[in-house]
Amino acid sequence: MTAPPGTSDKRQLIVETAYRLFKRFGFHATGIDRIIAEADVAKMTMYRHFPSKDGLIVEVLNWRAQRFDRQLDQLVDDAIAPERKIGTIFDWHRCWFEAADFHGCLFAHALAEFGDPTHPVFRAVVDQKTGLKRRMKTILEGIMPAERAESASAALLMLIEGATLMAQMGRGDEAISDAWKAASGIIAAKDR
Repeated sequence: MTAPPGTSDKRQLIVETAYRLFKRFGFHATGIDRIIAEADVAKMTMYRHFPSKDGLIVEVLNWRAQRFDRQLDQLVDDAIAPERKIGTIFDWHRCWFEAADFHGCLFAHALAEFGDPTHPVFRAVVDQKTGLKRRMKTILEGIMPAERAESASAALLMLIEGATLMAQMGRGDEAISDAWKAASGIIAAKDR
């Protein structure tokens, strides 16, 4: 059985509308009725695609994580040195911090609102953060032993997360510059 024409378009419209609202107003503060109204879909359409709000939130987080991964895939070219690949990830964050619609990290906001480690939203956040750490670890393994790359990638993730918080407080350029300086020191210590 095939889906009715426009079904996937409506689903995507709901996801993108919810994303915009969640990042601006938060997860609990954004009601399903508002998403339905702003997406201009029928209530039945919403519930056919997303029987629960938690399911919609997880879908939004997964969609955002995939979009982020695709953006990094396009930027992190195989031909450049590992140090530069990591620099590109930091550069991506610098650009994001300067965007007019920057409201902080959607995943950090989700974690603040859904702190139960067994909740599917919590798991979606863990998956995204683990994915970024794994990406950096894989890159770093090109210039350092796996064990060192593991700890270095954890430190780099903490630097990015801290810079993101500082950016939300209006100090993004300074924060990402300082984070990159610290990251460069961590990467340069690869031979020690």
